[in-house]
Amino acid sequence: MTYLPSSDRYQTMEYRRCGNSGLKLSAFSLGLWHNFGDVNNFENSRNLVRTAFDNGITHFDLANNYGPPPGSAEENFGRILKKDFKKYRDEMIISSKAGYGMWEGPYGDWGSKKYLVSSLDQSLKRMKLDYVDIFYHHRPDPGTPLEETMSTLDLIVRQGKALYVGISNYNAEDTEKAIAILKQLGTPCLIHQPKYSMFVRDPENGLLEVLEKEGIGCIPFSPLAQGLLSDKYLNGIPKDSRVATSGIFLNENHVTPEKIVKISKLNDLSKQRGQKLAHMALAWLLRDIRVTSVLIGASKPEQISDSIQALKNTHFTNEELILINSILSE
Repeated sequence: MTYLPSSDRYQTMEYRRCGNSGLKLSAFSLGLWHNFGDVNNFENSRNLVRTAFDNGITHFDLANNYGPPPGSAEENFGRILKKDFKKYRDEMIISSKAGYGMWEGPYGDWGSKKYLVSSLDQSLKRMKLDYVDIFYHHRPDPGTPLEETMSTLDLIVRQGKALYVGISNYNAEDTEKAIAILKQLGTPCLIHQPKYSMFVRDPENGLLEVLEKEGIGCIPFSPLAQGLLSDKYLNGIPKDSRVATSGIFLNENHVTPEKIVKISKLNDLSKQRGQKLAHMALAWLLRDIRVTSVLIGASKPEQISDSIQALKNTHFTNEELILINSILSE
């Protein structure tokens, strides 16, 4: 059956300009880090992308190593594009990244020109695309000169393999250096993707200020701290939770009594705001105009529809922000 997207998809979503660029991103973006590998049900993955697009999400975020196995998320996304989205490619922002281990030997990891060019070529073949909209260097490489990595991002744009470039997991100091190099080369840095949530606030240590000063977008990943910033763990560890089923990125050691106390207090505040805790945690990020879009993940289509409800209230009073900081600093 031919997929027809919702006709009112652009009326339900907010779109934000990415830094000083001409590009707008949906306030929520769909991350394909989990639930799109060969180990996952393909039809469910397909429904996740359809649901996102139906709700006005235009940005789909991948990386070469997403799966498992690595590369399979891009392959499966390519299959979904072919089946459902051929007519809608120009309505989509598709991003990928390289920077983590992909193949054996000295050329399959980090940030050399050899690795980045080879990796993007593989990504394009897997997704059956001529170009990606955004290509990121996924993490800093201490063993490669920053000039080499950034000049490769510039090369990739000049080759027509990406329209824009970004960086991920860089600290404030290295971000400033990377921005300066790219600016000099004539390919500005569009966006930075840091890990950022109520529980992980590292970007507040100078990074957000650098992005604001330089006019660069910010797109936080893991905004719910792998599900901790929800009501999921208030009464123990559910059998279908990530802690119980995977334990790789979130395990029982993260669900401490101290953390549960904070989650419970935040949950009380979210109720006073008329929101779920997860909605408040997403809104807390979106309240900051420096945040262009927030990356959400989902294992079920209804989780995407639910997350978008956070847009109904992204305003916080000073008293609420003070209380949140007080709870988090306990």
